[in-house]
Amino acid sequence: MAFEDGNAQVSAGRLQVLLNKDPWRRNDPTVLGPLLERRFIFVGGKGGVGKSTTASALALAAAGRGRKCLLVSTDPAHSLGDLFGRRIGPRRRKLADTLWGLELEGDRLAEAYIDRVRDNLREVTPPSLYPEIKRQMDMARLAPGAHEAALMDALAGLMGSETEDFDLVLFDTAPSGHTLRLLSLPDIMAAWTDGMLRTREKTGKIEEAARSLGEPGGGQDKGGPVSRLGPGKTARIREILEERQRKFRRAGRLLRDPGASAFILVLTPEKLPIREGAAACEALRKAGIPVEALVVNRLLPPSVREEFFLRRREQESARLEEIEGTFTRLPRAYLPLQESDISGVKALLEAGRFLLGPIDNVRHIPCFEY
Repeated sequence: MAFEDGNAQVSAGRLQVLLNKDPWRRNDPTVLGPLLERRFIFVGGKGGVGKSTTASALALAAAGRGRKCLLVSTDPAHSLGDLFGRRIGPRRRKLADTLWGLELEGDRLAEAYIDRVRDNLREVTPPSLYPEIKRQMDMARLAPGAHEAALMDALAGLMGSETEDFDLVLFDTAPSGHTLRLLSLPDIMAAWTDGMLRTREKTGKIEEAARSLGEPGGGQDKGGPVSRLGPGKTARIREILEERQRKFRRAGRLLRDPGASAFILVLTPEKLPIREGAAACEALRKAGIPVEALVVNRLLPPSVREEFFLRRREQESARLEEIEGTFTRLPRAYLPLQESDISGVKALLEAGRFLLGPIDNVRHIPCFEY
């Protein structure tokens, strides 16, 4: 017996081989389990492959092991609230005994970020420049990259003192392209801050030379203030820039530290997610960010025997072989397609057991009713 569909032909013997394949039952708990001991985990991949489900399942598993965990969504289309059955939002919300959730909202972050920049500028400039500062900041709110810069500023903060009371911060990231741009920003913003510091140093030398020539204003012209800041405000400018420099450099170092951070890539056994995942892996490798594991989601269970699904399993088998050939050195975990949407703590815990294998030491998690 064989099923035919155009060029596709699935023999009965081949189907039996496919039905005998059940890769998620062979999940090795050492693939993902040790990663839960890291300080930061980033879960990424193409949109719609199950990043939020994977991140939430891992966060619950970590909380079950007694780790105090913060689950953060950086995806503009947040899904955490839907998965846990409650609104989370931009403030930390307790989701389980040792698990909190947080959804970073780009618009809100950008507004707060621009306001902080405005306040810093007002602190070090004369009042006569305040209207120009307002005009520039109003334009900056609409500038390309404003949301990403604000998001990176928030992410760098979450990788610093803001989360010192947590054992693990797990980031549910936006689709691959957005995430890759975001993770490149620490270096870009640190370099920008370096340039600002060098410019400020040169300006300081010019002001000092002007004062030595008898110009107490350090370059005051009749048309308005140019640089009469005084030593106190000059020192404050340097302090602000150096603080930001340290913040972004630290975030960049942590992203590249395999002892502190791990990136887990999620994909489905389909052509486009595989290709995008391979490109993301290569880009992250070039950036020095460690990709530690691969989660292959939505595998068809072996119990399906209808003709349509059997042909889908034949295609899936070919894609799994492609995944094994493309991600040769990357440890893999597998998650089967469920009968219904994964939603709620019980379903997420079950997904965590699939991903991590048998984990008898995971304690019961007292959770709120949703």
